Amino acid sequence: MAFYFFFFFFLLSPFSIPSPAHAISFVAPIDKDNSTLLYSLTIYLKTPLQPTRLHLDLGASFTWVDCDTDYNSSTYRHIPCASPLCISLGHNISCSNCFNPPSPSCANDSCSLFPENSVTRKTAISTALTDSLALPTSDGSIQGPPILLPAYIFSCSPPSLLQGLANNVTGLAAFGRSNYSLPMQVSNTFSVPRYFALCLSGSTSDPGVALVGSVGPYYFSSQKIDLSKSLVYTPLILNPVGSTVIAYAGEPSDEYYINVTSINVNGKPIQINSSLLTVDENGFGGTKLSTATPYTVLESSIYNALTDAFVNESSALNLTATNAVKPFTVCYSAFDIIVTRAGPGVPTVDLVLQRDDVFWRVFGSNSMVKLAADGGDIWCLGFVDGGINPRTSVVIGGHQMEDNLLQFDLDSNRLGFTSSVLLKDTSCSNFNFSSKG
Repeated sequence: MAFYFFFFFFLLSPFSIPSPAHAISFVAPIDKDNSTLLYSLTIYLKTPLQPTRLHLDLGASFTWVDCDTDYNSSTYRHIPCASPLCISLGHNISCSNCFNPPSPSCANDSCSLFPENSVTRKTAISTALTDSLALPTSDGSIQGPPILLPAYIFSCSPPSLLQGLANNVTGLAAFGRSNYSLPMQVSNTFSVPRYFALCLSGSTSDPGVALVGSVGPYYFSSQKIDLSKSLVYTPLILNPVGSTVIAYAGEPSDEYYINVTSINVNGKPIQINSSLLTVDENGFGGTKLSTATPYTVLESSIYNALTDAFVNESSALNLTATNAVKPFTVCYSAFDIIVTRAGPGVPTVDLVLQRDDVFWRVFGSNSMVKLAADGGDIWCLGFVDGGINPRTSVVIGGHQMEDNLLQFDLDSNRLGFTSSVLLKDTSCSNFNFSSKG
């Protein structure tokens, strides 16, 4: 419903640019796909503007779009190879030449990029473009007038690169550290703060929200609960080595890492090799946030320590593990678990950060996953074994981020987080997408 309202609103609303002095956000709904459990963002692209659904990638450097399937726009432009813009992209290859009829994905003397699907780890070579992009604005509580960014920079991609993503997406929206990610292009173009906030909904029918360019307030529910007042901050850590399929020597990762120093279960630390939690000079180890994986993935020794501690603490609640369902290994009968405001009543999991008193608490709504089994519904611990020697020791996945407001402050290189907003009698699906009357 929100999707169609957005489009209707765009048709009726004039484009304007509010004064940078006004505290505005650029806003877009985030939907969760029922099949892949991945997230997509709806933006408005091309001329005339068309609603365009893109996979939300928290660590990608630049946006890419399938330009071979029904890409019709009067304002797209290729980027010449020798142009300053092409050179500034940094990831360009030698000039593209094309012997087919001219099209968005086919041009001579055209700057080229390597669009990448972070879910399947596939990549391609395709032309870079600029075209019109528009997003509605918000004062943090309701939708305001849309704003047009006339020369948004992105890459084309072949249709094959969409494999593994939700069926209804036509590309990828980049939210990484790069100057050419969607938030950074918006901030740089309109001189708004280099901030963005994500609130992922756990519902596949009610969207969450992305808010770009404002430090807050972020109002949720009819009571106008300002979640920015609940943010706790931790530094963002720079990984010195990127992990893209095509390596770029000397360039750091555009993904977001945080300094998890230990993990507690019910307030008790588990035994972890601390070196696994530090990013080394080759880019291995540490903790990152990712929308490319549905559940948090842990290096095997960390996973085993977590599950052992969780089972031990659960036994004190008279919970006995039952047959597990892959990819999980610890599950309990739903009949035995009390459901609270913050989800299943199970032991908490704390990601301890720069100090012992700074931690991201994971309640049952984010630690457990409800599944249907032969003997009835079960709740499973929603963490996955990532094997021995993975590149990143802890990858915080989408499920653990749902109904948590996350603010990425790129001016101060820090992450703000709330833990579960369900405890504040709201959810990420409670943002008001209605327009000002």
